[in-house]
Parts: sequence; structure tokens; C-alpha cells
Amino acid sequence: MKIALIGDSLTEGRPGVSFANMLKVRFPKDLFVNLGKPGETVKSLYSRLTKTGLDSDFDLAFVWIGTNDVYSKLLSVKAQPVVKDFEEFREVYQQLVEIVISSSKMVVLVSPALVGEHFDNPSNKEVRELCTLVKSLSEKVHVHYLDFHAVFEKALANEDSSDYISTNPFRVMFDVFFYKNEDRIDQLSNRRGLKLTLDGLHLNSAGAKIVSDEYAHVISNAISPTILKGS
Repeated sequence: MKIALIGDSLTEGRPGVSFANMLKVRFPKDLFVNLGKPGETVKSLYSRLTKTGLDSDFDLAFVWIGTNDVYSKLLSVKAQPVVKDFEEFREVYQQLVEIVISSSKMVVLVSPALVGEHFDNPSNKEVRELCTLVKSLSEKVHVHYLDFHAVFEKALANEDSSDYISTNPFRVMFDVFFYKNEDRIDQLSNRRGLKLTLDGLHLNSAGAKIVSDEYAHVISNAISPTILKGS
């Protein structure tokens, strides 16, 4: 199969541990096209795909976007344009999905996962709103939906995580360049009191494995019409 991984730095795999690389090991006969780009928001991703287009022969495409639409509000510097409200998010996201649907036999919309490992913080309340929008749109256009916010919340339910969120862009860039080894990434994550992420967003090895497992379940059952039934 030819599989598109569309999204932001979480999909690209920097900073942090790459779930895409895990998938390549698990599915060596399949072709993965990593279309993740750091800092991407729903508006910038739509703009990018409008300009560059997509290959038209994907068997499966995952769209994982929206985290930076929330996270960027915590930053002093915004690298990409952000929607002004939920309604604009819905409109741009739907236009984005229409591009992907035209290029792939099967599409999976992936909700934002988390902004910080404390799920009662204001950012994660906003993430939940975006999850509702993404799920609603998936039902409207008849594509599959993967709720990573619920997956990560369940995984962290009995964990004592810190509330650390890296909000300094220079700190994030430092992590990109100096924490490339999985062991070092996990050690830094542990020092920050985090369980599934390096910095409250990007994945450590445990978080990357969760994402890889969820994607792998979809890929393994892609030929089945009952995939993700009930999601």
C-alpha cells in the first residue's frame, strides 16, 4: 500500500521520537510518504496542499492536524497563520479534507491529542472542542475518525504527570537539534516529569508507540469495510 502521513511536527517526528519510523519497521512492504511539517496549522497545511497538490494514488491517508492551532496561542512567536475561531477551523479543515479525499481511496481523520499532559488545563479543553469538530466532519464526509485525545487521556489516567509545556520556541529548537537519540529523549522527558511526551506535545518513545499501534491497527485492517467500526 501507498500511505500518506499528513500533518505537523508530530507526523514529521521532530522533536521527539518518530512513530512513522516505527511504522516503516512494522510494515516494510508498504510505502509511507511522510508529509509532516513543523509548526503546521490547519490553515498553513491547507495552503501547502493547495500549492503542492497530493499524489492521486494513495491507498490510505491519515490527516493529523490541529494541535498547533491550540499550542501556538501559548507562544510569543507564531510561525504559521491560525484560524480566528472554531467556525473558520471547520471551514478550512473541510476544504483540506476534500483535497485529501480526492487523492486517496481511504482517509482517516485524526484528532489533536493533547497540549500538556494535564487534561483539565485550558488548552486541552480547547483541544476537546476541536475533536468534536473533527469527528462531526468525519461523519459528514463519511471518512474514518481516530480520537487520539481519548486514547492519550486513557493512557495517562493513572499516571502522575507534570504540567510541563515547552512554550519557548528556542527551547523547542534546542530539543530538535540536541535530542535525537531515543534514550536521550526519554531521559529528558523523565526529568520533566512527563510520561508520553518530550515537552507536553511531541512524543517520547512511549507516546510514539501508542500512535504507531493505533495507526498500525488501521493499516492492518485497511482492506476491511468494518475498520474502526464504532469509532
